[in-house]
Formats: sequence, structure tokens, C-alpha cells
Amino acid sequence: MLINAMGLILADNRRVKLGPLTEPRALSAMPFAGRFRIIDFLLSHMVNSGIKRVGVVALTRYKSLMDHLGTGASWDLDRMNQGLYLLPPYINPVTRSSERSDLTSIIDYIEHGNQEHVVIIDCNMVMNTTYNDLIDRHIESGADITVMYNHDGTDYGVPNISLSLNDEGRVLDVMVDSSTPPSDVSAINVACIRKDLLLSLLEEARSRGVTDFTFIRLLDFHRQLDIYAYELEDKILRINSIANYFKASMDLFDDDLRHQLFSEDTPIYTKVKNQPPCLVEPGARVKNVLASDGCVIQGDVENCILFRGVTVGQGSKLRNSVIFQDTQISSDADLNYVIIDKDSVVKMGVRLLGHPGFPVVIGKGSIV
Repeated sequence: MLINAMGLILADNRRVKLGPLTEPRALSAMPFAGRFRIIDFLLSHMVNSGIKRVGVVALTRYKSLMDHLGTGASWDLDRMNQGLYLLPPYINPVTRSSERSDLTSIIDYIEHGNQEHVVIIDCNMVMNTTYNDLIDRHIESGADITVMYNHDGTDYGVPNISLSLNDEGRVLDVMVDSSTPPSDVSAINVACIRKDLLLSLLEEARSRGVTDFTFIRLLDFHRQLDIYAYELEDKILRINSIANYFKASMDLFDDDLRHQLFSEDTPIYTKVKNQPPCLVEPGARVKNVLASDGCVIQGDVENCILFRGVTVGQGSKLRNSVIFQDTQISSDADLNYVIIDKDSVVKMGVRLLGHPGFPVVIGKGSIV
């Protein structure tokens, strides 16, 4: 099923920093749930909604994002017409910087699409939904912009966007990182807007020398435009800090949440890698573990997420940890509340102990 909308994914968010984890990659390229990346959920939402033209706005550090996306074949977006478009910033004599998205590439992408509406998504969340109802509601209401929200409040910390709504659901005010929001209405960074209106806003911004495009900038028009809110009742995992990323990862051990995120009706697609199944050696102990293909476990592992190709040595104890791809945990190591980025090595007998709110974070390619 095709719908009359194109997609625009904001693949990085300068307001969200995950320390060493986002130093080598864009936020949307963050690994999640053993073998996925955040971008997998965003693209799958689009494809499952029938959207077949998707632009991905990159800022910086997008090599791993490009490697992962490739031609878009994993999401059935490798097409002669429509398909996947990567929109990196231009570096020119005026800006001499790639820190901001270039509106020219975004405008060019939107102008060449023949769809009448644009669904815009930020990358600081993990969920499983479709946008058909959002688009239908947007068209029926005649709103200029329709934005998703739920009732998370500001419990998940900053950055956050709180909305003040009237009885009809129109957005009256937008508060960013407010410590005293008027209600628990919290924006989900997903919006639907007419193509011609978005082009007009972008052209006007470019004429004033504005070079970046963010979700907050879109909501800033609530005083000039009719922005209405659409409530989403599905569970959302917000990724805006290391602590929230770790909590979202540990929440995957909740059966109901995991089944909602990975529903057979709306599957999450990702880049396929052919590796052997996880091998649990004799004498190893595994309890409540999400282990991906290519893992070899010889030690004691509990409440952990192991990405592809992780090796856990004999006598090692892993608790409440997230271990990224191709990391080697040597014998007799002791890890609790730890996040280790890919291609790292933890040497024999090393002990790393964190806290649920402050996990120990080891950067990519480290030797500990």
C-alpha cells in the first residue's frame, strides 16, 4: 500500500549527547536491542506505513550510518523511482562547516517528490508504530501541522518539549526543557505537514540565512500556524541521555514491551549479517540474556544484551550490561552496569562496576 506522503528523518540531534557512544556516530546510528540501530525503527515505521520515498538528513559523523543504510535494500527502498535518499550537508565557502544541515539539500529532496504531505521524524526515540492514522487525522482536520504527543511529562529529563493544548487539541504554547510544565503533555518528535507549506517555511528560513532544520524550529510556528496534536498510546522509549539509553535497553527484558516493539504485524527491518547462532559453551551460565548471532559465551551472564560477535571468556561474570558488536570479554572479568562500545577488549581479571543511573561507558575500540 502506498500513501500520499514522503518521509524525512532527522538522523542526528545536537541536543542529545551520549558521551563516547555518539562520538563516532550519529544518534540514529546508535546500536539498540542486540542487532538493530535506532534508524532501523524509524525506517521500518515509514515502510510499514506505505511510505516509499524517505530522505535521511545527516549532520556529522555519518559514516557508520551510510555503511548501515547502504542502498536501502534491507527496507525495500532500493528503487529506480522513489526509495532512500541520504541528505548530507554541503560544505561551501560560506558555511565552511558541516555542523548544520543544509536547507538546500532538504528543499531539493522535497521539491522532487510528487507526494502532497511530508512525515518528519526525529531520532531520539524507539517505538513501533505506523503513521497512517496520523496522516488521515492531519488531512481531515485541515491543520497546517499535526504533531504526535503522549503523557510522559518530563520524567525522562532533558531535552524535552512540553505542549499546552486547548480542548480541540490545538497547540497553544510550546515549552522546551521546562522545569514546571503546565501539564504532562509531551511532544513526540513526529509531525505531518503539507509539502507546499514545508517548502514555503524552508525557503523563507533560507532567505534569512538560517541553515539548520530541527523539530523545535518547526514547532516555533505555533503562533502563526494551526498546529494540532495527535495522541499516540503506544509505549515509547526516549533516548536523550546515557542513563535513558541504558534504561531503555534494560526495559527490553519486559515481555510485553518487547512483544510490542517487535510485533509480527509491523516488523522491524535491519541490515542482515550472516553469522552462526550464539554458542553457549558447556559450563557457562546464561539467564535473562538477549544474545545475537555470532556470540560465544563461556562465562556467567545475566540480564545482559550482547550484540553480534561478542565473546565472553571462561570465569567471567557479566551482570546488567550492554556489550556492543565484536567486543571480547577475557577470562575472569567482572562487569556490572556497564556499556561497552564495539571492537573493544576487556582484559583478564578486569573489574568494572557501575550504577543503574550511572553505568560505566567504554568507548569504541578501547582496551581495558
